[in-house]
Amino acid sequence: MNEASFTVGLIQDAVGQSDQDTLEQALDSIRVIAKKGAQIVCLQEIFSSRYFCTVENSELFDLAQAVDGPLVSKMSKLAAELEIVLVVPFFERRAPGVYHNSAAVIDADGCILGVYRKMNIPDDPLYYEKYYFTPGDQPGFEVFQTRYAKIGVLICWDQWYPEAARIASLKGAEVLFYPTAIGWHPAEKESEGKAQLQAWQTIQRSHSIANGVFVASVNRVGFEPTEGTDGLEFFGSSFVTDPIGRVLAQASESVPEQLVVECRRRLIEETRRNWPFLRDRRVDAYGPITSRFLDVPAEK
Repeated sequence: MNEASFTVGLIQDAVGQSDQDTLEQALDSIRVIAKKGAQIVCLQEIFSSRYFCTVENSELFDLAQAVDGPLVSKMSKLAAELEIVLVVPFFERRAPGVYHNSAAVIDADGCILGVYRKMNIPDDPLYYEKYYFTPGDQPGFEVFQTRYAKIGVLICWDQWYPEAARIASLKGAEVLFYPTAIGWHPAEKESEGKAQLQAWQTIQRSHSIANGVFVASVNRVGFEPTEGTDGLEFFGSSFVTDPIGRVLAQASESVPEQLVVECRRRLIEETRRNWPFLRDRRVDAYGPITSRFLDVPAEK
């Protein structure tokens, strides 16, 4: 392991003509990005199929696979062959009637270090995830010691929650990965699209700043139609930020791309010395954060 740095790779893609085509695209992209020097490679949320949560359809549960199913097994073999770490987001069948939006973390020897199950599940128009996904029940927000770096893995809607980023950082994560599927409702793009994209970027850059860690967020691109709806246009814009919140690399809004970024460990140390947010936390005062909401009596 290079003690001075580690290199992350993000694969921003669009779905193919079929799920098999989409998978083959991903396998080819992984080989290419490994040749470019990526050591830890992250794919987008539910990478091997279209984003199916735009409708509620019980037949779509058939897309799910177990952790030891063919998808993750194939990725394990590839990780070992290329000696890279893979973050593999997939639709997980954990048990009959129990499904998760998950990401398998595979080390560079092909061993599965663990599975992160998305904790925060949205339910919005065209994002009907509560119908499909059981919230993760792992203790806290686990981090994974890989061959090349200690990483945190969170998924899409998790990226809006500072608590998740904080806990993963306190557990020693050097980089937070956010595999994502987020886009515009076509009718909103002209009026709200720019603000929505900026908000998505800003909240994640703030996680870098508040915690002194690298953040790597990978989104999909392309328009995905759904019968009876206007569909979704995924806005890409995958990016990597450093512990000061600077954007080190960013992809476009509309085309498949790969990002390869070297992350210097020393920058974590230097940033936390100058911005000692972790040192100055008042851990004795944060008890109320575990409440759903604080009802303060009105003044008489």
